[in-house]
Amino acid sequence: MGNPNGFLEIERSLPGDRDPIERLEDWKEVHLEMPEGDTQAQASRCMDCGTPFCHAGDSVHLTSIAGCPINNLIPEWNDLVYRGRWKEALDRLLKTNNFPEFTGRVCPAPCEGSCVLGINAPPVAIKHNEVSIIDRAFEMGWVKPEPPAKRTGKTVAVVGSGPAGLACAAQLNKAGHLVTVYERADRAGGLLMYGIPNMKLEKEVVERRVNLLAEEGVEFVCNVEIGNDIPASRLRDDYDAVVICTGATVPRDLPVEGRSLKGVHFAMEYLGANTKSLLDSEHWDGNYISAAGKNVVVIGGGDTGTDCVGTALRHACKDVRQLEIMPGPSEGRMASNPWPQYPRVLKTDYGQQEAIAKQGEDPRTYLVMTKKFIGDEKGQVKALQVVDVEWERNPEGRPVPSEVPGSEREIPADLVLLAMGFLGPEGGILDQLGVDKDARSNVKADYGKYATNIDGVFAAGDARRGQSLIVWAINEGRGAARAVDKHLMGVSYLPL
Repeated sequence: MGNPNGFLEIERSLPGDRDPIERLEDWKEVHLEMPEGDTQAQASRCMDCGTPFCHAGDSVHLTSIAGCPINNLIPEWNDLVYRGRWKEALDRLLKTNNFPEFTGRVCPAPCEGSCVLGINAPPVAIKHNEVSIIDRAFEMGWVKPEPPAKRTGKTVAVVGSGPAGLACAAQLNKAGHLVTVYERADRAGGLLMYGIPNMKLEKEVVERRVNLLAEEGVEFVCNVEIGNDIPASRLRDDYDAVVICTGATVPRDLPVEGRSLKGVHFAMEYLGANTKSLLDSEHWDGNYISAAGKNVVVIGGGDTGTDCVGTALRHACKDVRQLEIMPGPSEGRMASNPWPQYPRVLKTDYGQQEAIAKQGEDPRTYLVMTKKFIGDEKGQVKALQVVDVEWERNPEGRPVPSEVPGSEREIPADLVLLAMGFLGPEGGILDQLGVDKDARSNVKADYGKYATNIDGVFAAGDARRGQSLIVWAINEGRGAARAVDKHLMGVSYLPL
């Protein structure tokens, strides 16, 4: 603990954001950089706790976690940053995290929710310290390809190039196996490439890491969908092991009257096409769903909904609203959400900040349910019929929404984006391989073992656990790599 008074003398501070109105004119990341000395001061706020809850990642229950799922050695690299020993901080960071440039940008930072200082003061700025280490490392040229000294001759196919697939491939490559990553999109990165907009994670950052893995010996095969372009059975014939990291990409639908109207889209249809068109032609090709001049309604209050809000504003929409059927979060922790759980509190993210600056008010409305989509004579959506709801418990004790009498109304909508989460993985490869599924349609494989009912076939990430965080995907990708390595070699020395 380099500065024993740091947490007493220095207040939490983060780098500022670009002006909300100005940043709507481009697709660059919204955050500014913090001077090195200020970052070191923020790192000095770490108390180097005897029991550092920040790096103990455990599931508290299905919807809440405590600490870092990849067990980052947070107090150690905080202290090294404070002392200006950046390269040593990088070494400690990379021991547990393959991709801190991703988590340092888009992870919701459950580590900060479990920071001991956060019990009665603003927590340490762990997420910013993390991204500062890796960004400085790339800037200084410290991050270089490190191919394995020798190869085992064993071959592994990883299906899906999202964070779980990339982490699994990186670890298996380190062990000396020959790894091929299959991706159905035209660019590697999965969720990181086409699920997260450029203003949250610039795609040069993703491509830089993918290129680094390729230089280390990982082979990427894009524009190939396993189960469609290549039979899944061929992977079992051609490789010693297969790891399914396809994600949970089946979106939750809203099957109400008018769902088939033109102008009603899943969020990922909207976000993915937008990013691809941006990268291909800076939108000149027109191959995306434009919100320009439209009344946009986003149904869903999570991160994906926020991304839709920010994207629609950059398209110069007429107006954007965000609807959520659940109650709005509280300003502070509720008794049912104690430390060290992830704090379920009200946050105003970049998309809402931009909407407030552009439209003069928060775009979010809570406790509202869509009853039907209303179309015009051409089959184009023009409005939503919605109603306010209250949550009550049914005879079985489960909370259910109850309509508020007299609250029905219409909301103008030329474009509706459904951002209500995901149900599970798509069936193609799973069905062809005969992989067992659990009650939620995810791949059935025990956490920590990752083996499916098919010998030599493993699964990790959202395809196994359901929709979750990037840090959990990395956790599972690393764990699956260790399981595969042990399967192939009888023993594994890969770290978790």
